[in-house]
Amino acid sequence: MVVIHREAGLRFVIFVNDHQPAHVHVFGDGEAKVDLGSARGEASLLSCVGLSDADLRRALRIVADRRLEFLARWNAIHG
Repeated sequence: MVVIHREAGLRFVIFVNDHQPAHVHVFGDGEAKVDLGSARGEASLLSCVGLSDADLRRALRIVADRRLEFLARWNAIHG
C-alpha cells in the first residue's frame, strides 16, 4: 500500500498488488474507490462505504484536480 496523497483528513492510496482499472482508494471515516479513467477520461466513483457526503465530495474534487498525477503514480507502480 502506497499513500500517494493526504489532504483534508483523507488518505489517497494505491495498493501495489491491485487490479485494473487504474483507481485510488480514499480513506477517511470510511472508504471510497475512485476510477482514475484514462489519460483523456474522467474520474468516476466505483464504490463508497461510510464516508460522509461532504468527505465524498471533497475526495472526488481532489481526485479530479490531481487525476493525471494520480494516474502517473498508478502507472509507475503497476507499469
